Amino acid sequence: MAELRLDHVSKVYGGKVEVLKNIDLDIATGELIVFVGPSGCGKSTLLRMIAGLERISGGTLEIDGAVVNDVPPAERGIAMVFQSYALYPHMTVYDNMAFSLRLAKKPKAEIDAAVRNAARILQLGDLLDRLPRALSGGQRQRVAIGRCIVRDPKVYLFDEPLSNLDAALRVATRIEIAQLKESMPESTMIYVTHDQVEAMTLADRIVVLADKGIAQVGSPLELYETPDNEFVARFIGSPSMNLLPGEIVGTGAETRVKLDGEGIAVSAIPTTEADLGRRVNIGVRPEDLTLAEGAAIIDGTVDIVEALGEVTLLYFVPERGREPLIAKLPGIHQGLRGTEVRLTADPSKVHLFAEGQSLRPKR
Repeated sequence: MAELRLDHVSKVYGGKVEVLKNIDLDIATGELIVFVGPSGCGKSTLLRMIAGLERISGGTLEIDGAVVNDVPPAERGIAMVFQSYALYPHMTVYDNMAFSLRLAKKPKAEIDAAVRNAARILQLGDLLDRLPRALSGGQRQRVAIGRCIVRDPKVYLFDEPLSNLDAALRVATRIEIAQLKESMPESTMIYVTHDQVEAMTLADRIVVLADKGIAQVGSPLELYETPDNEFVARFIGSPSMNLLPGEIVGTGAETRVKLDGEGIAVSAIPTTEADLGRRVNIGVRPEDLTLAEGAAIIDGTVDIVEALGEVTLLYFVPERGREPLIAKLPGIHQGLRGTEVRLTADPSKVHLFAEGQSLRPKR
């Protein structure tokens, strides 16, 4: 289908308000790329710039090697699925999907073949004669995707397509989008979401946006296991990673860190003698904490217990002004509220950050 290249792309409104700056990104043919980030980080704006619905203030956007900054949206070979289904209520499913091809004056036989092929891919064959009001939310979203498929675009753009669905439909439609990608392996797709579950389950690579730029790009597991900075470490994963301040007191292949307060953490991230005494934040994911018999990273009283069945969340509320620490233990653990609990973690799961950046050697 298509390769995309963004080279120092930026967006400024009114000559004063800078929303995005120096976005450098290469997207290969057949990739499903997901943009994630906090509200207002510019992920939808970046998607709209790729679509041609927002002007690029600086830098270049290339599709298949051709600069398309000034190319109209209709000529970029791109199709977009919006948050709203935006179906024509008086048209059947068939007519909704065929509409753009009729406007382009395509032959009737070509239109029919394209619509029925899209209906087969999306399992809409039995619904072609229905009006949108007779469809579920998930079915309407599939029709909206079908309108894109019939155009055979170079790139598919999805702007938070599941946010209008309830929890059960989001799960079902997310699976359908994953299956759609499997059935169209050469299609390049860019997907915007605020839901990290969608990002982790759908993406070949995730682009985390923050502070007007890209915080990190990588596969879902790369971002989860080896975050480059504290922002990505806290943003990816639920509940968020625990961060505890401390000081390096032992270096080498394993690093020993004395926590502010009581406790020692051991990390498999190597350090040198030059790092002795360095102030760091120790990062441990709640699910990587286990009950300790000896030395503990966290030693405190459980304030709140959330028993979810498959897991139990333990909250430790420290002194005023600091965030609660969270442990996520598998299974059911009863009677822990108000008790003293000691927790530790495998050194390979302990992250170290200095001045917001990971001390883990770059690959």
